[in-house]
Amino acid sequence: MKRTITYILLLLLPLFAVAQERKVQNKPYIDYRRLHYGFFVGMHVQDMEFANNGFVTEEGETWFADIANYNPGFSVGVLADLRLNTYMALRVIPTMHFGQNVVFFREQKSGEVSKQSIKTTYIAVPVHVKLAAERFNNYRPYITAGVSPMVNLTVKKQQQLLLKKFDFMIEVGFGCDFYLPFFKLIPELKFSFSPLSVLNRDRKDLLDADYLKFTQSVDKVTSKMITLSLYFE
Repeated sequence: MKRTITYILLLLLPLFAVAQERKVQNKPYIDYRRLHYGFFVGMHVQDMEFANNGFVTEEGETWFADIANYNPGFSVGVLADLRLNTYMALRVIPTMHFGQNVVFFREQKSGEVSKQSIKTTYIAVPVHVKLAAERFNNYRPYITAGVSPMVNLTVKKQQQLLLKKFDFMIEVGFGCDFYLPFFKLIPELKFSFSPLSVLNRDRKDLLDADYLKFTQSVDKVTSKMITLSLYFE
């Protein structure tokens, strides 16, 4: 048995040697630039977390809000990357997110359902710190973390819920730099969480007073987002 294992290991040694051998590096000096630029395109999924409070209306109704399903959105932006040292860089990524959430309100007793479509166009300016491993051949994995202030350009007042224009995300992600002959390709998966509530409780201008019960039924609404991007540098 020991002899068989020894033979198998001897057969596999050339494979390990090939896997670890050095190859010609594409774009060998790109990471040594003090400042370089790029752009990205991506897909994202938005989500909202509702803190329902069980508010009971004068008619005895109790409404609960939630997101029933997810709709993919589109993201596009540009990148400025400032090299801090061999393994660390500061990134600024002006971005536009185009997406939509569909909120369902359900009345507890009757089961009556009301629906609100919330289209969003966010302008965001994420600022991230990128921590990368040592480059091996033509790839280099990394993790990233930072913050992202955001402005929603498509807030509509005459709906069941009114959202604030401004939001603030905490973001973490990971990806890998792939060094191609003419550019660097970077797939990245990023998770975004907002610690702030985007629910606007000021409904003084509301024309349909019946919509007020939906705002009264929710204490807090926070935003989440998952983004899959392809960067080109």
